[in-house]
Amino acid sequence: MPTLDLAERRRTDPETRDDWTVPQHWNRLTPAQHGVWRTLYQRMMSVLPGRACGEYLDGLRRLPLGADGVPDFRRLSDALSALTGWQVVAVPGLVPDDVFFEHLANRRFPAGNFIRSADTLDYIEEPDVFHDVFGHVPMLAHPVFADYMQAYGQGGLRAEGFDSLDHLARLYWYTVEFGLIATPEGMRIYGSGIVSSRAESVYALESPSPNRIAFNLERVMRTKYRIDDFQESYFVIPSFEALLNETYKDFAPLYGRLETGPTHEAGTLIEGDAVLHRGDRSYRPHSHAASR
Repeated sequence: MPTLDLAERRRTDPETRDDWTVPQHWNRLTPAQHGVWRTLYQRMMSVLPGRACGEYLDGLRRLPLGADGVPDFRRLSDALSALTGWQVVAVPGLVPDDVFFEHLANRRFPAGNFIRSADTLDYIEEPDVFHDVFGHVPMLAHPVFADYMQAYGQGGLRAEGFDSLDHLARLYWYTVEFGLIATPEGMRIYGSGIVSSRAESVYALESPSPNRIAFNLERVMRTKYRIDDFQESYFVIPSFEALLNETYKDFAPLYGRLETGPTHEAGTLIEGDAVLHRGDRSYRPHSHAASR
């Protein structure tokens, strides 16, 4: 992640603490900033029912994450902690990898302490409070996914010794940010980058363009991703329990294998990929595609 070092950050924000957290100063938010949250919230709630997974929508209902405005992190953390032991902490922007992993490993989710402007509703380069809180926090109310996020943070701290952070970043991208799940009702979205984007919430499930591939840990870690456009491929998990079980494995042998072998472009299908469709309720692949 491109970040300043702590000393540089403190020159622009003297309130930055050693763990890169800052006070939220919720009372300083302006009516215009709360208005941006309301606009974004209402836009998303017009498309998420029937597309977002039940676990996400349940978390949204159970937490103080309504349309009124930017949530107060203290109230939000109190409610979230009572459910799964997680807290939301404010940070000034992107933080170093080791700081990010340390927060997740200790069940603290770092959220950007700013919100996009009214003229950039559809895209911002750096995640803001709407992406971080509306997108991520509802899933942290689900006990299994909450455990997955903590396990990911713990795995990130270990991965620093294996020089495998790029591979681990791909796992985060294709699950936490842009993950799909097969449910009894059909395919649903849970990744924060999708549920906080009105256009991608529709595209991820309904466009014929992207690949939707049954989740395979090594396949994911070998696959590049797009940061400047909609995803060319999504990976579909069968359940959050299955995702958590994958994360609890010893990654050391996998990191060894990843030192050699192919790296796949984001839109490439390879031999053995199970390609899924929106109505699929299990991993019954419709076809196996060769490399192209």
